[in-house]
Amino acid sequence: MSARRLLLLLLAAVALAAIPWLVDGLLGVTWVRILSFAALYVVLALGLNITVGYAGLLDLGYIAFFAVGAYTYALLSSPQFGLHWPLWATLPLSAGAAGLFGLLLGTPLLRLRGDYLAIVTLGFGEITRIFINNLNSPVNITNGPQGVNQIDALRVGGVDFSQALHVGGFEVPAAYMPCLLFILLAALLAWACTRLQTSRIGRAWQAIRQDPLAAAACGIDLRRYKLLAFALGASAGGMAGGLFAGFQGFISPESFSLTESIMVLCMIVLGGMGHVPGVIVGALILATLPEALRALGPLQQALLGHVWVDPADLRMLVFGLALVAMMLVRPAGLWPRGAGR
Repeated sequence: MSARRLLLLLLAAVALAAIPWLVDGLLGVTWVRILSFAALYVVLALGLNITVGYAGLLDLGYIAFFAVGAYTYALLSSPQFGLHWPLWATLPLSAGAAGLFGLLLGTPLLRLRGDYLAIVTLGFGEITRIFINNLNSPVNITNGPQGVNQIDALRVGGVDFSQALHVGGFEVPAAYMPCLLFILLAALLAWACTRLQTSRIGRAWQAIRQDPLAAAACGIDLRRYKLLAFALGASAGGMAGGLFAGFQGFISPESFSLTESIMVLCMIVLGGMGHVPGVIVGALILATLPEALRALGPLQQALLGHVWVDPADLRMLVFGLALVAMMLVRPAGLWPRGAGR
């Protein structure tokens, strides 16, 4: 690595590490937690982008892999089974379990395309949520609709990401710790996805997305590369699920509804399908916009003297109108691949 590239890498690392302090100074510590969730959504969106953006496999049940990763982490790091495995063991297992489910889902779907693929994956996501919701009898595994609580916090060695970190005379507040971890993992995944896109595998996915028949005629193994896309995308979702469980300390089936799958899909469509920087922008916007729109309730009170429309309904209305407007103005996304060339 050249000295210039090394310097740029160090500057980028410092800039990413400074984000929690900047957000806290401008918006308050509450927004640091919101940023933590936004970074998790970036990981989810990057994983779905592998399946949908790279390989062109429309997956509407992606949140199922998020659920598999979250419950894998929760069951291995909570009093549910009396297990308290360390993060370095549970997080890879969460990603691996979700990747295995991705293979199980992808195998019978190899001949499906377009709407049929979307419908089947949508059903898989709902089946997974219902299955988890009812897996409390005759043997209680997931604790059913009550969820799993008292999940161990994210901890690596002697570093507890739910507590403040003291390094010499410098203190990293507790609210910043998970945010820094999620930003680091999102940055690493973004780098891996960028390298993957320009690799031989990425070019094979691009050919499959454009024309599967032509790709097969050129010697590309459709079965192998489709399953690889499902597995890698699912693994990223499982990793995000494990981080979510450790961050929240509690999970339940309600956290993994169809709405979440559609939200993650909207992120990659809004940002620019198949383009890593665009996907990151889309994920950050859609993860933070609903929180920013919470001010609509107090705004009605201040301007009209009365809250005429329920803030939650008004927030979703404005959110939906913003999405429709963006699709009309920028149908390829805010930052599509090749923009500015």
